[in-house]
Amino acid sequence: MLYWTLVFLVVALVAGLFGFGGIASASAGIAQLLFGVFIVLFLISLVVGAMRNR
Repeated sequence: MLYWTLVFLVVALVAGLFGFGGIASASAGIAQLLFGVFIVLFLISLVVGAMRNR
């Protein structure tokens, strides 16, 4: 999932560089959403892992 976040971030940067504002903002929004989901799943994984070790 982090891979897809980076892909959309690169797409947003390239689109912004060439002046495609709509595509850049959409790609940046998707990248932010995927990054947020990744962080939440990572934290859940850490908590579950800590609970299992006890």
